[in-house]
Order: sequence, then structure tokens, then C-alpha cells
Amino acid sequence: MTPGLLVAAPRSSSGKTTVTLALMRALRRRGLRVQGAKCGPDYIDPAFHQAATGAPSVNLDSFAMPDALLDGVADLAMTDADLVVAEGSMGLFDGIVAQEGVTGANADIAARYGWPVILVLDVSGSAQSAAAVALGCAAYDPRIRIAGVILNKVASARHRRLVEAGLSRIGMPVLGALMRDAGLSLPERHLGLVQARETGDLDARLDRLADLAEAGIDLDAVLAAAASTGLPGGPTALPRPPGQRIAVASDAAFSFLYPHLEIGWRRAGAELVAFSPLADEAPGSDCDACWLPGGYPELHAGTLATAQGFLDGLRAFAKDKPVHGECGGYMVLGRSLEDAEGVTHPMAGLLPVETSYRARRLHLGYRVATLVAGCVLGEAGARLVGHEFHYASELTDAPAREIALAEATDAEGVPRGLAGHRDGHVTGSFFHLISG
Repeated sequence: MTPGLLVAAPRSSSGKTTVTLALMRALRRRGLRVQGAKCGPDYIDPAFHQAATGAPSVNLDSFAMPDALLDGVADLAMTDADLVVAEGSMGLFDGIVAQEGVTGANADIAARYGWPVILVLDVSGSAQSAAAVALGCAAYDPRIRIAGVILNKVASARHRRLVEAGLSRIGMPVLGALMRDAGLSLPERHLGLVQARETGDLDARLDRLADLAEAGIDLDAVLAAAASTGLPGGPTALPRPPGQRIAVASDAAFSFLYPHLEIGWRRAGAELVAFSPLADEAPGSDCDACWLPGGYPELHAGTLATAQGFLDGLRAFAKDKPVHGECGGYMVLGRSLEDAEGVTHPMAGLLPVETSYRARRLHLGYRVATLVAGCVLGEAGARLVGHEFHYASELTDAPAREIALAEATDAEGVPRGLAGHRDGHVTGSFFHLISG
């Protein structure tokens, strides 16, 4: 089976993405077919993985994906690849409170597929004490194996010697180091990194990261650390498409569609037809379903409000064909969107929703939704799992049951009330669908 490894860290903001992209690009330079994966519900990093490797990346989520879907997506990752490089999210063991193996933590993925962990240590505020952190990670979960560490934000040669002295005391291999360099950071905005498609000098940045990896990381040791992927051997599945020919909004305002959905729909024989609302394009009349992914409509609200071809075409499409919007797409399906400056922009008016980005408040976490009525997402009572990550708020009251999309809980079963809206063929909610 295709070998793989997991790049993880004890906590967020340790440099996982930087190290992952550096490894991907450097190993691709060697002629290897590198396949990226991202642990957990992240839709920005996989686009950077694709830019670094030339192949679509996928998400692997032990909480949101049932076993058959999780293994189906992992199998996708191994297809036509020489190596799978998975990137963790948050800290290595961070997840929900649940039984072992379904917490959504990076460690679940490493354990399920037998992937050794390369631990990224941000040593900017420590020296020998970094070894204690690495030792704790190595001992915390007997299901996983830490193959070695890569040091990040090293201040000097002397600093590196001190850190390595501590690591040598616990017998932890150091596979490389990256020096402290503010120029390595990718640009960010409120949901994380600026999208890959908006990072104009991305190729140059990736090449620079590869140069640093070749100079500072033992790539041969990294390759030697990878282990053959062990699929459990049960049934596998991929997501079912919402139609045969699906119009998918795709531009700087609409881009957060999980790769496994897109790949799964295509594998099932569906055709995805991209259109750009920002270019005033409407969903094609020859399509039988329309999907408005999340993204950054709040940054383009003025343009969307005046895109009459898009809005009129969307309204006409929705008269007799299903339209679904998630997060940003949900906001655009509503009556209005208030931007950060307090300017209210009219939207499609297909759902009785008014949203605002002016008073920012973080909404974050898994959502388990039970559909109130049948729709393009499934039959009444169907269970969906998704994730919310946005700063916008609804100005309108919570929906009545007769127009609500679903009844929702968080990952631990705490009720979240009625979520989303439906009206005729149109549905939408703030959560991004992962499985259902």
C-alpha cells in the first residue's frame, strides 16, 4: 500500500502548514507523486496542498466521516501516489470528547492508517524544554509512533544545539530545522490563510519553502520514516451527488467546497459545471441542481448585489430545480447581507434570511443535523454532519420548524436548535456539509 506520514504539532500556530508545504514541494521536485491530505474540517489548506503537489488534496475526519467514507477518501488519497503527506489541524490530540478513534483528532488518523507522525516543534520560546513536550506527545497515546521532529523558528546555531541536546536525552531523532523567518508566513485573513487562488506569488513562495526544506531537512530520513498505509479492509463509500449535472459557483467569493465531495460526485458520474457569480454568470439552465459553496461573499457584497444576470438567473433556476447554499452561499440566498462597514446589500431573496458581518462573532464547531423535511440533501430524518466556521450573524429570528432545514446539535449532542432554511426548491445553512 502507498506509504504515508502525518505532519502534526503539539498546538496550533506551530508551523505545520509551512513545514507540510515545504516537504510536499521538495519531494515533488524529486519526481515523487505526492498526495496531500488534511485532518479535520479545513477547506483552505487543501488548496495550498494542491498548488504544492499538483494533485487535489482531501480531508480526513474521524468524527464527521463514518468509517466507510473515511476509508473511501483515504483510498482516494493513495490512488496514483508514491507518498501521502497528511497535515494535522490544531494540536495532535485535540478533538471532541468521544470514544477513542472518533474524536476528530489528528492522532485518530495516524492510528487508523498506521502513519508515523513527524512532530513540528515551535521552539521560539524554549530550548531543552522542547524535549519534554516531544516526550509527552510520544507517550500520551500508545496507538501512534512519533518518527522524529522538525524544529521550527530556530533563532541561531546555538539555540539549535540547546534544543537538540534535550531531544538527544530522550532519544528523539531531529529530522531537520527551519530558522526563524517572518517572510515564511503566508498571508492571512479572518478565516485563516488567504485563499491559494488569491496568493499571487504562491509558486515563488512554495519554491522558496522547497529550497529551505532541501537545505534544512533530511528528506531521505523523512521518506524513510513513512510507513505503508493500512486500510482496515471494510466497505468504502464516497458522497452521493445532488444531481447529474451540477452548477457550482466558483470564484473568489465561492470556493469552500470540500474536495472529497467534488471528487465523490464526479466518481458517481455527475458533471460539475462551474460558473462565476462575480463575473455575473448564472447557473446553466441545462443543469439539474445548483450548489453555492461558502467563501468570502462579505468581501464582494457590492459586486454580488449588482450582478443582475447572476441574481435573475439564480431566481429563475430555483423555480423548479434545487439550489443549496452553505455558509457564504446561504448568506447570498438570503434577503440582505450587511458588510463590515455597515452597508446593507440586497441579495437573492430566495430565503427569509438577513445576515451581517458588521458585528463579528465567531461561530465554530461540528454540527450534526437531522433534516426536518426531504430536500436535495436527503430524505426527512436523514443525518448530516458538517462544520461551521464563520463570523457572520443572522439578524432574523430562528426559523420556524415549517421552514427550517434541520434540527442540529453540536458534536457532543448538545442541542443547537433549528438550523438553516428551506423554501420550495431552495435550502441553505451556515454549516458546510462533510457527510450525509
